[in-house]
Amino acid sequence: MPKRHFNVLDLSRLLAACAVLFWHYQHFFVPPVDFEFHVRRSISPFYHQIAWLYDYGHVAVEYFWAVSGFVFAHVYLADAGGRGRFWLARLARLWPLHLITLIAVAVLQAWYTAVNGTAFIYHHQTAWHFLLNLAMAQTWGWQVNQSYNGPTWSLSTEIVAYAAFWVMLPALRRTPLALSLPVALVLFAVIFANILPPDQPAEALAAKLSTVVNCVAYFFGGAAVYGAALRGWLTAGRLALIAPALALAGWALSGMKLHGHDAAILAGTFAVLSGALAIDLADRSGALRLGKVLGDASYGIYLWHFPLQLAMVLLVDATLGTRMVFRQPVFLIMFVVGAIIAGFASHRWIERPAQRAVMRWAERFRADRPATLPL
Repeated sequence: MPKRHFNVLDLSRLLAACAVLFWHYQHFFVPPVDFEFHVRRSISPFYHQIAWLYDYGHVAVEYFWAVSGFVFAHVYLADAGGRGRFWLARLARLWPLHLITLIAVAVLQAWYTAVNGTAFIYHHQTAWHFLLNLAMAQTWGWQVNQSYNGPTWSLSTEIVAYAAFWVMLPALRRTPLALSLPVALVLFAVIFANILPPDQPAEALAAKLSTVVNCVAYFFGGAAVYGAALRGWLTAGRLALIAPALALAGWALSGMKLHGHDAAILAGTFAVLSGALAIDLADRSGALRLGKVLGDASYGIYLWHFPLQLAMVLLVDATLGTRMVFRQPVFLIMFVVGAIIAGFASHRWIERPAQRAVMRWAERFRADRPATLPL
């Protein structure tokens, strides 16, 4: 496609990361327990004004996956040499910050456990789960449950989607829509047909793998949207009609007894993606280029918000002695603003320098290798 950057899509990733902050705000009210604890989210500040964010902020994860599929198709379908650089680029972009936040959470959780006798929210702080997290494989079916920097579970599932995309990339270059759309539809059919039922204890492995299948489905759904746009089928005008139609469909489907919630998320995800893409395609002059700059902070916001939350809980426990103070709006503002600042700072001073360093090391390694093996 002639458009180089999709600035509104980038901005939407920032907003999606912030939505997750509201969903996870309920963590502040969980006392030191070693089992699940139900929180009334209605005690959160400004709940009645922004209840949807508190109750459904988690659906931003599916949106992340769909946008990733769209962006990866945009970046790699036209890059003949991209497949050879793919995994190095992914490692350089994702793993350094993942490692730093993993260590930060391990230290903070050790401190929290020493004080309270149990971990905060994610209780499986074992050597095995640390190794799974280190390899970004913490949601591939070998885990007991979420652990360490828990929100990175979605990043782990996305690695599987990357692998599927990398394997299929040569064929996707030839027929992006004809290949990605059937993959997405088949996987969504698997989910909606209860072939991998998430609520049956006897199907523990299937329940774990269902999140991976869900991720790959949304990822290739996003790639299919790019394929359709590449063919010229999704113009700004058509997308402006598709977006509200999907939103209405999601609202209607939410009332279904079976999979109503999942169907609403599916329709809503692609409604937002369609709306953002419509604005991007209409912005031919690049007037919304600030969106790209703002979107750069999304990865840091997502990875830093739980370590920040854990640090705030430790500080409040040590100084004020009650977590009910988090009902005050000032603490919500501190949490959201702090996570956003951490996201921008992380991108500038950690993510980009680490990415450049990894790429330089890789270039140096290739340069130092002998051209031929000695006999």
